[in-house]
Amino acid sequence: MSGWMMVKSSGRQLLRRGYATVAAPERKVAVLGAAGGIGQPLALLMKLNPLVSKLALYDIANTPGVAADVGHVNTRSEVTGYMGEDQLGQALEGSDVVIIPAGVPRKPGMTRDDLFNINAGIVKGLCTAIAKYCPDALVNMISNPVNSTVPIAAEVFKKAGVYDEKKLFGVTTLDVVRAKTFYAGKANVPVADVNVPVVGGHAGITILPLFSQATPTANLSDEDIKALTKRTQDGGTEVVEAKAGKGSATLSMAYAGAIFADACLKGLNGVPDVVECSFVQSTITELPFFASKVRLGKNGVEEVMGLGALSDFEKEGLEALKPELKASIEKGIKFANQS
Repeated sequence: MSGWMMVKSSGRQLLRRGYATVAAPERKVAVLGAAGGIGQPLALLMKLNPLVSKLALYDIANTPGVAADVGHVNTRSEVTGYMGEDQLGQALEGSDVVIIPAGVPRKPGMTRDDLFNINAGIVKGLCTAIAKYCPDALVNMISNPVNSTVPIAAEVFKKAGVYDEKKLFGVTTLDVVRAKTFYAGKANVPVADVNVPVVGGHAGITILPLFSQATPTANLSDEDIKALTKRTQDGGTEVVEAKAGKGSATLSMAYAGAIFADACLKGLNGVPDVVECSFVQSTITELPFFASKVRLGKNGVEEVMGLGALSDFEKEGLEALKPELKASIEKGIKFANQS
């Protein structure tokens, strides 16, 4: 069974993802940036996940209202809102999974470097608090640019003496979600049956969907594959343009973030063979971080899986993405090590 679906349970509806009705362990999830465009729908989706028993919502402003609103949903988890830096520690303490969609969207007149410096600074501060209050939590990084914010988090955790490469994830699930959707449309197959690995990074040409490994198989032309690859890479721009520059991918990103957090929770709970793509510390290429299929378990990453057989087009894409991804990783490391 795949995908999220609505099922009735004791006369109530819960958002489920192929669960048997069993008692789940107590699990606390913290969402940092919960009042934002991604954070609010993500908070709702996590409230609907039956594996969550405590949901801590944190932001610098407006969190009490979001927590009150989401808290009225009649599902298992207990919701608490936290606001301002003085309450960040309370939000984090005891967390099993921390999801970070915090940050600002790019505004008119703002350069990419301006955006990077603001979001990188936010991530650095939040990760410093995670290292102090819940160093054993699985950290799901959504804040962009993921290619740089994950290395920033790693450096912060290293400095604090708590870095565990198995517990830090860049959430690239939206690239997978888009690749599945676009492939299903072109191949004319049910989207619920589709699987497409997406490797590399989480921006532009660093996103490499492996359509040669897509299932179910479809006899698509080389031109179709190139077009699907480009559409997957440009998916964020497609949404920004459709919103006439007044927003970015918030709802689909929240869905993707919820899918990945659910996979982490299932792994923690000992569900076998939980596999998702994620940007993690890796040795499958010469780059220190790389997105590929990852097997999740009770310690986070149980196995970073290889790339498998690539088509010639994918081999070219892999070599083309490496310099840009390398530069983004190095930019994050440099930022983290500035005083």
